Amino acid sequence: MTTQTHRSEIFALSHEFVEKSAAFSPMNCTRLGIPGFEDQLDDFSLAHANKSAAYAREALSQMKSLQPIDEIDRIAQTVFVERISSRLQLHDSREAYATYGQLASPVSGIRQIFSTMTYETPEKVANAGKRMSAIAGALKSWKDCLEEVHAEGHRTARRQVLAVAGQLKTHGSGAYSKLAADIAPGNADIAAAAKSAEQACLEMSKWMEEVHAPRSAETDGVGEKRYAPWAKYFTGADIDLLATYEWGKQDLQAINDRMWRAAAKIAPHCKTLAEVAAFCEESDHLKIHGSDNLLKELRSFTDAAIERLDGVYFDVDDRIRFCDARLAPEGSSAAMYYTGPSEDLSRPGITWYPTMGKDTFNFWHIASTWYHEAVPGHHLQVATATIEKDRLSRFQRTGAWISGYGEGWALYAERFMDELGAFEDPALELGYLSGQALRAARIVVDIGMHLGLNDFDGKPWNAESAFNLMVERALIEPDFAQSEIERYLSWPGQAISYKVGERIWMQIRDETKERLGAAFDLKAFHNYALKIGPMGLDSLRVEMRSFKG
Repeated sequence: MTTQTHRSEIFALSHEFVEKSAAFSPMNCTRLGIPGFEDQLDDFSLAHANKSAAYAREALSQMKSLQPIDEIDRIAQTVFVERISSRLQLHDSREAYATYGQLASPVSGIRQIFSTMTYETPEKVANAGKRMSAIAGALKSWKDCLEEVHAEGHRTARRQVLAVAGQLKTHGSGAYSKLAADIAPGNADIAAAAKSAEQACLEMSKWMEEVHAPRSAETDGVGEKRYAPWAKYFTGADIDLLATYEWGKQDLQAINDRMWRAAAKIAPHCKTLAEVAAFCEESDHLKIHGSDNLLKELRSFTDAAIERLDGVYFDVDDRIRFCDARLAPEGSSAAMYYTGPSEDLSRPGITWYPTMGKDTFNFWHIASTWYHEAVPGHHLQVATATIEKDRLSRFQRTGAWISGYGEGWALYAERFMDELGAFEDPALELGYLSGQALRAARIVVDIGMHLGLNDFDGKPWNAESAFNLMVERALIEPDFAQSEIERYLSWPGQAISYKVGERIWMQIRDETKERLGAAFDLKAFHNYALKIGPMGLDSLRVEMRSFKG
């Protein structure tokens, strides 16, 4: 191993690991901006996953044997060991393959990669065609993986199998032809590749519906034994699940109480929070007509946030000031989301809005989410890590994302904007609070459904009772609520990472203010917290004790 272009052996190994492990995934190469794989898709077979895991084990052993040269090195090593160990645990238990759903599976990953690519040259268009032609083989490799995992005795909930089958049906019913026409109108080769991809999607959908679903698990929840490792993976923290469940219930009630106070200012004639939400949605106040106008508003909203915060509460590097806003592809989850910039910043950070077929939007419930997804949320966090090449190893910058750290920060970002008075308009305040209620409700229903706990009426949580809670107390629309339930059941432990992460971020800030007293500087705290990069929440609490103000 050479360290000529790296600050240490640990950084050199981290760089080497990113390069070699990315080669196992052409799609990840595209996300990272590593050239040479744009015409290929991943091999999703278990045999291929075993080869990748074998390399990860080898790299993990090497990393443990190295001696850090300083604190930066020590953190880089700690993060690497924790993340790779967690991934290998999910691989060895087959949880990484038995657990999937609409938001996270090879199906959604394949479709999303075409939105990550660019098509400004004939070569790049040709790569898209080759990639579409490879969809049949990629889905076949995933089918083989599912067969093998099933043969080993691992089961996926039937609800998730059918949900992904439906997603495949959407992709196979003209979605790739539409994409091909958008990429290269009139190009016969890419149009033919799209038709081939659609046929493969429909065949896979039929197999999942007719063969895989009937033999899958009838129970939605995974149980505590399977849930606990996922919760640790998504938060990087040891969590008392039952205590967290009770805290989630209390937090939801406190948020709902504040929602009623906001509702009284908006529509005092309404008898339920859901009626107030409907009033806000139908009102011309904050309404936007047309997706083009929506995207313009989202981009200007992010620009305004940067202008307000930069130099006062954060330092925003000029290289990452731009954050794009785009419409999410068909078949996406109903949730808005963010994808980070490429390593070389040639592709910017991007926020994605799923229109769900609508052409009229109301900003009352969008504003807080855009602080979450863009600035000071995910974009500021992820893009800052991307450019911190002197402090963070390549693995920390590109491969160490931890939901509790990242989603916790993004929810902290929303709360911080509330502290600054960004939601003085009662409608915006209700939108912010509905988002907070959603994340608190996630703790309750995610832990509740998977661990078989009782709901507020003393009956076991199920998809129906969880759906009702989301609509009535988190004020989300029925189609979004249904998408949310599918998400929790397919991604155990991920949904709780938002509120758990926010809670720990707030505790860290309070602890730091108390420790430093008058020397506490909020902008310096924010800058330092972002520059030390992603890590588990337990590690974050320890590392932030080194912050001197």
